[in-house]
Amino acid sequence: MNIAVLIKDKIFKNEFNKNVLILAGGTAVAQAVPVLISPILTRLYTPEDFGAFAIFVSITSVISVISCGRYELAVMLPEKDEDAINVAAVAFLFNVFINALFFLFILFFGDWLLGVLNAKNLGCLMYLAPLSVFLTGTFSILNYTNNRFKLYKDISKANVYKALAGAVVQIVMGVLKFGATGLVSGQILSQLASNTKLFFNIKHLLRNVDKDKLKNMGIRYINFPKYSLWAGLLNTTGYQLVNVLIGTFYGQTQLGYYYLAFRVLGMPASFIGSSISQVFYKQAVDEKNKSGNCEITFKNTFKKLLIISIPIFVIMFLIVQPIFSIIFGNNWKTSGLYAMILTPMFAIRFISSVLSIITSIYQKLKLELLINFLLVTFPVILIFQKFEFKLFLIIYSLVLSIMYFLFLILYYKIPTSITKCDKGGV
Repeated sequence: MNIAVLIKDKIFKNEFNKNVLILAGGTAVAQAVPVLISPILTRLYTPEDFGAFAIFVSITSVISVISCGRYELAVMLPEKDEDAINVAAVAFLFNVFINALFFLFILFFGDWLLGVLNAKNLGCLMYLAPLSVFLTGTFSILNYTNNRFKLYKDISKANVYKALAGAVVQIVMGVLKFGATGLVSGQILSQLASNTKLFFNIKHLLRNVDKDKLKNMGIRYINFPKYSLWAGLLNTTGYQLVNVLIGTFYGQTQLGYYYLAFRVLGMPASFIGSSISQVFYKQAVDEKNKSGNCEITFKNTFKKLLIISIPIFVIMFLIVQPIFSIIFGNNWKTSGLYAMILTPMFAIRFISSVLSIITSIYQKLKLELLINFLLVTFPVILIFQKFEFKLFLIIYSLVLSIMYFLFLILYYKIPTSITKCDKGGV
């Protein structure tokens, strides 16, 4: 009993652990919902429906990266809250502008794009893409702003609202046989639900938005759209382009199997990794502002990630293949095999992706750009070799595992090699 009390005190008296658990609690519920409804969705929707949805997600995810000019990442950096809210406002204006251009593109070139991607079954759903991108960008801005003010309970609630809204819509529209439309509609309405919750938390701060400060903050953090925007675009493109190319060269059914495997393996990152990442970002920025570097926070977070990742992904590797058939049905047995192949890569990616935010903290944005360029280049080269699909996945998993490991070494060296505050470097 005493041991249990000591463990409890150790966990909850540590601010980092406490905040992670608050976020993880809401995220756990949010992630449990998709897990619980996945067996239902795989029986209401076909692999072709999931494949079409994957194409929609791929397109919107790529545009979402650039929609805010990456200014949302800079919300955490100013010492003054008034400056931070103006950075958020700059990000929002960027979001509006980009999506206006995106809508015009879809209006005039949407049919051409669907033809190129071999995804004509999406049809009119493409007109919803700019709305989805706008809501995604807005969520990112609101999430970072709420994170700055340590509103972790509200972020958790927003994630729960998002999951529940999406689940209800996708199940109902699946029962009504709406096909891919149901999956897309669920995503959009889930985004709207989460944004509504997060907006009311910070709406009182809007009075601090000032025209002159908007301009000053835009200039002050210009390196984010200048460098980080392209880095983020390359990062997302590297993942989403693989989806698009699989759909193009191997067919949407194969893409559907692959997409479900990726979705399931990504749950630990969404559940635990995103929670740790948000708290790590805030605490690391605070430590760097006070002492000149965030070496202590970085090392402690690295240790926690290592302890968490090993048991999770070892267990997943051993059981994921048979579990897929049981949970999702025999039609999805192939997804289980793909998931097993990809598990080692996800284990290293889980740690690396959380700690990669260190490049934003130290504004090492050219390094971030280079890393993400490499993450795009190698998968694209591989897929154009036109290997048999299983062989492609094996090589893909091995190559990216090595790359994420090397990048992790680079991330480790940034805070540990800097003893003084690096305010200007890129």
